[in-house]
Amino acid sequence: MGVIRQQIEELEDSPILDVFRSGLGRPGLIAMWAGEPDVPTPDFICDAASRALREGRTFYSHNRGLPELRAALTAYHRRLWNVAIPDGRIALTLSGMNAVMLTAQATVQPGDNIVAITPSWPNIMRAMQINGAAVREVMLARGNDGWRLDLDAVFAACDARTRLIYLASPGNPTGWMIARGEAERLLAFARARGIAILSDEVYHRIVYDRPVGFSFLEIARPDDPLFVVNSFSKAWAMTGWRLGWIVYPESALDAFEKLIQFNTSGGLEFLQAGCIAALERGEDFVRSFVARCAAGREVVNARLDAMPRVRNIPSAGAFYAMFEVDGVDDTLAFCKRAVTQAGLGMAPGTAFGRGAERLVRICYAKSEANLHEAMDRLAKFVHGYTA
Repeated sequence: MGVIRQQIEELEDSPILDVFRSGLGRPGLIAMWAGEPDVPTPDFICDAASRALREGRTFYSHNRGLPELRAALTAYHRRLWNVAIPDGRIALTLSGMNAVMLTAQATVQPGDNIVAITPSWPNIMRAMQINGAAVREVMLARGNDGWRLDLDAVFAACDARTRLIYLASPGNPTGWMIARGEAERLLAFARARGIAILSDEVYHRIVYDRPVGFSFLEIARPDDPLFVVNSFSKAWAMTGWRLGWIVYPESALDAFEKLIQFNTSGGLEFLQAGCIAALERGEDFVRSFVARCAAGREVVNARLDAMPRVRNIPSAGAFYAMFEVDGVDDTLAFCKRAVTQAGLGMAPGTAFGRGAERLVRICYAKSEANLHEAMDRLAKFVHGYTA
């Protein structure tokens, strides 16, 4: 008998890792498989962290993050969404994924189920499975105008053992965003049934038709069963810092104090100085970064729309394009061959659950020169591809 739980041994790797391993170290590869830009963290953020490190701020920090960081997060929520989040409802986490795992530990147990709106980032569903919950997927519908949510299908998927509903808005990989009216209906349903909502709002700044994405915090009461996950990774180009935050119901403070204590015991103080700088002095960078993503989106959409055999699906937010190639059913094989034959790294739709099996995802948070070269390679590869 092995020492590792069968449940853990049976967890599936993300197919993105399969593609990544095949391209690791390959010269000249254009990597578009991961959700990160090709620009480093801006100097003013790095300088703040470096200064804190030189000042000797290398000791243990508060479990939920430095008080001044929590104050900066509270001010950020007020500035963006005009919501008042008290200190006791907010915590720093060691990545957005850590926030998801903490929420899973707090809400589900073996025998429970969660309902996930897919296509979605696969790590979310794995976190629920690690904690013993079954995952029920409800697919977004897709058409020429993008992605649509069937709320009645979400409601129908819930039963007496459903503990949580997961969604990402803007979504990874789809870029779909929930409408305020849909969010109000979903929250009312969850409130009446005692089901938690886990709202992944990591891409809240990467939107193109408004200053900031909608947040469930705009419509929620302090005691609603709502967990909002966020991250410093995307808007401030801080992917490698592995820092995020979570807003939870006011009744969950004690639970999260304990869970953070027994998982990580808090984050590094000097890195938190960089996060404060991002929140307080980062608006110019965010605007320029979103403009860069918008330009990349135009390039990629125009090039994909012009490719024979390719059907591009419009997205409203985040920095991904998803497309379908006529004759391609096995997107994992397609992406692996693109690595070796085209020097192009893409993410197979099989990684993202139901509704994405025949799709491919690419990240366009890249330089315009890299995007044009990537599209040249993709067009040539698609033209000659046979399954």
